[in-house]
Amino acid sequence: MYSSTPSDADAIGPTSDEPVDAQLSDELAAVVAGARRRAVRDGDRQIDTAHLLHSLLETDPDVRAAFPEGAQVARLLGYLVQRSIGYGLRWQGSVEDSGAVPLVRSAPGWSPVAAAAMEAGVQRAASRGDERARGVDVLAALAADVECRAVEVLGRAGVDVERLRQRLN
Repeated sequence: MYSSTPSDADAIGPTSDEPVDAQLSDELAAVVAGARRRAVRDGDRQIDTAHLLHSLLETDPDVRAAFPEGAQVARLLGYLVQRSIGYGLRWQGSVEDSGAVPLVRSAPGWSPVAAAAMEAGVQRAASRGDERARGVDVLAALAADVECRAVEVLGRAGVDVERLRQRLN
């Protein structure tokens, strides 16, 4: 049974027997682990798209390279750190569901939008012939959902999300 208050990072997110895990690059698997830890540390019941964005920026150099202005990454990370120390309190305890992306699968410990972004990242990789999704695949999926928390963070940090989407396509 899933507890609404996770006691450690293993309490949030997909288990190793879920099919999407086998479709992630090693780098993206590390991103997911970081997002789990961040959600637990923040006291959130689910990994949301802002947790994914934060972990992507910290972990994946290809994701950081998607932001041509180096200062944007620093602003984003600063904004995300603010979220973890209080800014995100208005999100705490709520389920992220923008309604913009149909829920593809149910994943305990994941917001519907974050689960859909992971699935879309896997599909994006498959469409170009890759067996495993990478961080930029998930970043593209996050940027595509204009109502998700990650896009809200991007916008508040001054990122032109439409331009980012164009660079990633």
